[in-house]
Amino acid sequence: MLGSPEFPLLSKEGDITIGGVFSIHSQITNSPLSFTDTPEPLKCSRINFREFRFVQTMIFAIEEINNSSSLLPNISIGYRVFDSCGSTLFSMRAAMALMNGQEKTLRKTCSGQSSVHAIIGTSESSSTIVMLRTSGIFKIPVISHFATCACLSNRKEYSSFFRTIPSDYYQSRALAKLVKHFGWTWVGTVRSDNDYGNNGMATFIKVAGQEGVCIEYSEVISRIYPREHAAKVVRVIRNSSTRVLVAFLAQREMDILLEEALNQNLTGLQWVGSESWITAGHLATKRHAAILTGTLGFTIRKSKIPGLREFLLQVSPSQNPHNNLLREFWETTFGCSFQTHLQRQTQTQGRPCSGSERLEDINNPFTDVSELRISKNVYKAVYAVAHAMHNILKCKHNGERVTQSCIWRNNLEPEQVLKHLQGVNFTLQSGERVYFDENGDPAAIYELVNWQRNQAGETTFVTVGSYDASLPNGKQFTMNGINITWAAESLKRPQSVCSESCLLGFRQAVIKGKPVCCFSCIACAAGEISNSSDSPECSQCSLEYWSNEDHSQCVPKVVEFLSFEETMGALLTSFSLFGASLTLMVSCVFFRFRDTALVKASNPELSFLLLFSLTLCFLCSLTFIGRPSKWSCMLRHTTFGITFALCMSCILAKTIVVVIAFKATKPQNTVPQCSAPLQRTSVLSCTSLQVIVCALWLILAPPFPHKNTAHGSEKIILECDVGSPIGFWAVLGYIGLLAMLCFTLAFLARKLPDNFNEAKFISFSMLIFCAVWITFIPAYVSSPGKFTVAVEVFAILASSFGLLFCIFAPKCYIILLKPERNTKKHIHITCTIIAMLLIADLLLLSLLSVRGGTPVCQTYGTKELSQFFKDGDISIGGIFSFHQNPVIFNPALQVNPGTIQCEGLDPGELQYAYTMMFAIEEINNSSELLPGLTLGYRILDSCPSIPLSIRASLNLMNRYEEGGGSCNKPSTVQAVIGETTSTSTIGIARTMGPFHIPVISHSATCACLSNRREYPSFFRTIPSDLYQSRALAKLVKHFGWTWVGAIRTNSDYGNGGMATFLKAAEKEGVCVEYSVAIYRTDPQKWFLEVVDIIKKSTSKVIVAFADGTDLDILIKELYVQNVTGLQWVGSEGWITYRYIASPINYAVVKGAVGFAALNAHIPGLQEFLANSRPSTRPGDQGLVELWETVFGCTLTPQAAQGSVTACTGEESLWDTDSRFTDVSDASLLNNVYKATYAVAHALHLMVTCQDGQGPFENNTCADREKLQPWQVLHYLTQVNFTTKIGENVFFDEMGDPAARYALVNWQMDEIGHILFETIGYFDALQPEGQQFQMKPGVEAIWAGEKLEVPKSICSESCLPGTRRAVVKSKPICCFDCIVCADGEFSNSTSESAGLPAFTLAIIMFLLGKITARTLLFYLRMCVLYRLKVSMLSDAVKCETCPPEYKSNEERNTCDMKAIEFLTFRELMGLLLVTFSVFGACLAMTTALIFFHYRQTPIVRANNSELSFLLLFSLTLCFLCSLTFIGRPSEWSCMLRHTAFGITFVLCISCVLGKTIVVVMAFRGTLPGSNVMKWFGPAQQRLSVLAFTLIQVVICILWLTINPPFPFKNMKHKEKIILECALGSPIGFWAVLGYIGLLAILCFILAFLARKLPDNFNEAKFITFSMLIFCAVWITFIPAYVSSPGKFTVAVEIFAILASSYGMLFCIFLPKCYIILLKPEKNTKKHLMGKMTSKAL
Repeated sequence: MLGSPEFPLLSKEGDITIGGVFSIHSQITNSPLSFTDTPEPLKCSRINFREFRFVQTMIFAIEEINNSSSLLPNISIGYRVFDSCGSTLFSMRAAMALMNGQEKTLRKTCSGQSSVHAIIGTSESSSTIVMLRTSGIFKIPVISHFATCACLSNRKEYSSFFRTIPSDYYQSRALAKLVKHFGWTWVGTVRSDNDYGNNGMATFIKVAGQEGVCIEYSEVISRIYPREHAAKVVRVIRNSSTRVLVAFLAQREMDILLEEALNQNLTGLQWVGSESWITAGHLATKRHAAILTGTLGFTIRKSKIPGLREFLLQVSPSQNPHNNLLREFWETTFGCSFQTHLQRQTQTQGRPCSGSERLEDINNPFTDVSELRISKNVYKAVYAVAHAMHNILKCKHNGERVTQSCIWRNNLEPEQVLKHLQGVNFTLQSGERVYFDENGDPAAIYELVNWQRNQAGETTFVTVGSYDASLPNGKQFTMNGINITWAAESLKRPQSVCSESCLLGFRQAVIKGKPVCCFSCIACAAGEISNSSDSPECSQCSLEYWSNEDHSQCVPKVVEFLSFEETMGALLTSFSLFGASLTLMVSCVFFRFRDTALVKASNPELSFLLLFSLTLCFLCSLTFIGRPSKWSCMLRHTTFGITFALCMSCILAKTIVVVIAFKATKPQNTVPQCSAPLQRTSVLSCTSLQVIVCALWLILAPPFPHKNTAHGSEKIILECDVGSPIGFWAVLGYIGLLAMLCFTLAFLARKLPDNFNEAKFISFSMLIFCAVWITFIPAYVSSPGKFTVAVEVFAILASSFGLLFCIFAPKCYIILLKPERNTKKHIHITCTIIAMLLIADLLLLSLLSVRGGTPVCQTYGTKELSQFFKDGDISIGGIFSFHQNPVIFNPALQVNPGTIQCEGLDPGELQYAYTMMFAIEEINNSSELLPGLTLGYRILDSCPSIPLSIRASLNLMNRYEEGGGSCNKPSTVQAVIGETTSTSTIGIARTMGPFHIPVISHSATCACLSNRREYPSFFRTIPSDLYQSRALAKLVKHFGWTWVGAIRTNSDYGNGGMATFLKAAEKEGVCVEYSVAIYRTDPQKWFLEVVDIIKKSTSKVIVAFADGTDLDILIKELYVQNVTGLQWVGSEGWITYRYIASPINYAVVKGAVGFAALNAHIPGLQEFLANSRPSTRPGDQGLVELWETVFGCTLTPQAAQGSVTACTGEESLWDTDSRFTDVSDASLLNNVYKATYAVAHALHLMVTCQDGQGPFENNTCADREKLQPWQVLHYLTQVNFTTKIGENVFFDEMGDPAARYALVNWQMDEIGHILFETIGYFDALQPEGQQFQMKPGVEAIWAGEKLEVPKSICSESCLPGTRRAVVKSKPICCFDCIVCADGEFSNSTSESAGLPAFTLAIIMFLLGKITARTLLFYLRMCVLYRLKVSMLSDAVKCETCPPEYKSNEERNTCDMKAIEFLTFRELMGLLLVTFSVFGACLAMTTALIFFHYRQTPIVRANNSELSFLLLFSLTLCFLCSLTFIGRPSEWSCMLRHTAFGITFVLCISCVLGKTIVVVMAFRGTLPGSNVMKWFGPAQQRLSVLAFTLIQVVICILWLTINPPFPFKNMKHKEKIILECALGSPIGFWAVLGYIGLLAILCFILAFLARKLPDNFNEAKFITFSMLIFCAVWITFIPAYVSSPGKFTVAVEIFAILASSYGMLFCIFLPKCYIILLKPEKNTKKHLMGKMTSKAL
């Protein structure tokens, strides 16, 4: 034996020995290796109380069996227990030790018997597998109590393995069903990286997939992995969207995961656990309660083992004082030591163990027997071994002899135990049955436990359900009705789905690249429904149904027609009845006054007829209202047409009467009189024509009710189809013709004498009539639904009322109201105009004189002292925020509170003021700029506060002078520089704007300030946020970030800038997930909510349009909550703000990018700042405060006290590193510098103006003694100069400078200093596409200090072949990618491909290969390519392929469809050609035979002339089939059908002639008959010619009216069927029908003559041939209709050939047989029937 023997930790001798391997310790200690001595054995530490309880349970079971009289009587069981330490290495060593024993040497051979007969253990699957691979070879049974790996059920590999715990195969399935039962379809998983976890999780994932559960992530943990791995796993869990975690972990891995979860505060998850840890008592502590409360999981059924607790409490070192395990257990349990005093001092152990300690006082996993689940498995395993041994050793005595079946103790081998273990089947005292199936597994029964807290706050395992794998599917999982506590002790079940269930009316759309559980819910399209939740697709409603609003069911479409009940119908009915009543009233008036001169002069007969027709016109409109029916549809249009024709006829007759009557009054008149009969005739004839048109319309194609579903998707329009549009427009056109004729005649006669003339009224009425009906046509065509009918009714009523009023209203007016004019005398004299109406407009003007007193100018408040002041010839004002916070005070409301004070000096703002002073000093020292003039300044503090900013601006405008007579004194400053913030600048600009005092800001970027109407005097030297916002949008788009979050300062700067950014981003195709506002005065609760919004968002990019001070608060909160790794995009308000560039903030915003003003170097500025001293600037309060702050001293000696000392005067700013002297980032300082110089240049232009060349009135210049700010304002718009550093300064019409930015990137150098590295530039003056450029040779650092650009998109781009489908309630950037339908495509094509493709398309169009529609399609696509419009990348919709094309499999392009027609080259075409030519040759051969034997009786007797004609026509029939083969062309299409029709009619005509000849010949043999003279050769030729000519006429009409033509049938998706369209189906079926008619006639005649004498009779052969002919063509019709593509042509050719062969064989084959083979029968005697004949 190699090495030292391994001794068991616990052992006992017995007749039979059982081994045990348990993970008694959980940690392995490695001793250091010296490589000079034999290494010390590995040692185990940290005792596992639970595993030690398993060991004692095994010993307890063995002792119980040894004390039993029924089980293994008189036989004692011993045990040997080893420690595996949870290691496969120790498990292997333990297995070897159990098999070998402790002897140093063995006999000469190694075939000794194992020292144990069975092994119990281990607790881990991996350790069990290792042990089995060793012991399995020797057939030593291993029974595990806790190894659940499904792989162990493999009998081929592990034939000696048994277990008393169910396989993970069942547990994994149960967990999957559990997750599905609670509706959790989106879960995360974590597993142990061993056989137990990997196999169990593999089964779970497989079953979960079958159950429709998806896995978001699947992580692994192992006890040997470093701690960082566990931290990474917990981060993955935290960042996931699922709320359910399935943990298939061993206890040790669970301990590791929980420790890290506690460190990262991982709470709120619903845990689902495996049986290995779900009832682990050491996890059910208050420490873990926040994480694990509510956990669910399956475990072994809980049970009790009587006597076990008492046995466990008796365990003590006193049982075996020399056993180190018992001593260690005792020391660990009670925290004491059995070592001597000296050893304890050396090893710093605890107190000595007294031996009086009691386990009853301890509550740990060893003594806790409340959850005896796995312990019971150990108990069952020991009993299983005992029962197997009992079955082996059980002997049946027969007298004194023992049978051979008895096996004595000393011969017992493990293999025999293994054999009998398979058959054990016993019941424990608790009633539980124990047995193993063929795989060594027990019955799979689990309890579902829930971690709940009792009233004492302790975690308990409550059984809430069960799972029994032996039950049928669907009944395995049951709940017992106990309330479940969920995650975070909630009573409401958590939801964990990737996507919410789609409601009724929506369908699932799978999200590309995600599991099937992740889908979008897309609303069903109009007309589609889904009536079940989570429907994969929507179903189409039938034609007469439509989807309801929810798209959940199909409802009948609303049937719409113009009814009497609705308002419109009722109104039209009312007007119709009113018009009819009015017409009847006029008739009554005319009838009552029929003897008066006016009625007589107006042709009363025609007038009454006209009034009657008008009454009908009004009433006919009623037929258009109501539900259309067959009769109402025919009635409405015909009634309308006839009544209006009658009306127009009467008016036409009246017009003609007027004209003729006037002509008759002239001398030498020869015009015939228009008598009453002639008038009636004209009316009748004109109306009769309309009656005829209507009659033809009703006969040929009458109107009919029609359900129109094409125009209205949600309704069925019940309307009257006009039947024949020609008929409808003929009726309408005839009425229009009569109306135009009336109008023309009446217009020509309009200047006849007024009192006699009725023509002008007719002209006016016809003008109205024509206008109404001309307007009616487009309105009728375009009006939808019932409005079409309403338009027609309206036209009828409007024209009828027009005729009634225009013609009869003036006459009724005279008859009823002016009877004195209704005389014969008055009609013949000139009358005056009847009426004229004048309208007078009255205007009331009220002028209020407001008189006011003369204003008195008075200054209010106290004098505002300047922070900095210097006198000069011209003064410039400055307003800066030197202090950041106004001092808060509570006014007493009794005395004047005085001036508001500020605190919190800002060195940066002080720097701006000094830059302004530096620039002024530089200008004053210049000999070129403003020579002879000095500039002064007054600089005030704004705090920053809008009220204080306005106060500062008022102080700059007003001289401080008491009293005064007027308020029109000039400002004390000519221009103002400031303020820093946009909000304060707005207040200043609004105050100074009305006085035209220019305000030039160096930092106010709000785009709103560019509004010249509101801020006419505002300028700035920093670009507007309008350009910055657009630049930020282009920046975001440039890097492909289409899914961003937005944060802004809640001020004019932030709100205005962000609004512009959002608008520009939308145009660029960028979507914003969230947009929140922050401000420094917001409560912390709001900042926490903003952080929570950021944490929950999915976008990885944040655009922050914020002020540095506000953003600093948010960034620090993000740092506290460890929210890092996001890509920040900043505005110039903070991106180079050095104040927030701290290491803490850098951890959050590292890699940030953003636009900033271009940096610059101002020569001499740093020296000016550093040399500033309070002694050189007395009264400079800002510098004094800075000095005292920087040096921690006071310049007021009397104020020096305590730790504050007086300043010595030796201090120097050169020795400090303050922000005041830091000019490394001088972008804003340069803006102040430029603003000062801009004012100076404006003043210079003003004072150097030449008299007579000025810009003001009369070309004057400004008065140098009295300069006005508005004059400075004018010259500011003209300035254009270059600074010392070469920068060009000018203002556009909005007062803005050129927009140029530097793109900066937050980076950190090697020493940890934060840099604002310039990585690119943006210049708005450059052309579109060239404005944004990256700086070459500079590398950017992105979020997380990565070198690659991060991605931030809501949805991945759709690949070619797919299209976007917008996700409901989400922005357009969030979409699904749906595969294009068949026949559609989406693709991205290069620009260069556009022009060649279109050129090729033009050539194809000119050659006639493609249609105009296809050409337009290519034109559109190519134009898009030239314009670089990528509408096909991420296509919103799929483009439909042109009809000649089909989409390929990838749906990314269109391929030309295969063109199909019956060709001569294909097999089918070759066969048909062969049969056709063969048939023609056969017919010609027959003709040659007949010609050769033309003098024989049989040829002569069978009408040789008709026979030859028939054979000729049959030859043509065979050959005409060739015209059907080949590519259809215009001529071939016309030829094939006409040739077929004429040749077949010729053929059938000949057959018909032969049939008639047979019948006539027989009738001619009868006595006294003279029939044949009526049907001789001439008549036969004439009949054939007549029958054929009829078909010729039909064919000519067909070809003339609507001939056949080649047609590309594109109804098939995959191919274009090139076929001959019939043109006119009537023509085709007329040709075919005529052939059929002749064939039936032949068949009838031949059938009737079939019994004539055989030897003479040809009729029966004709009958048979016609029978075949009719059968072929009757069969042809359905085959022709149903055959697709070229098979349609093949069917027609087959019918032609089959019928031709039928006639050829039936009629001529018998004759050829006689002629060629039976010449003896070819005699006159035989034909006359003188000989006996045989039937052929």
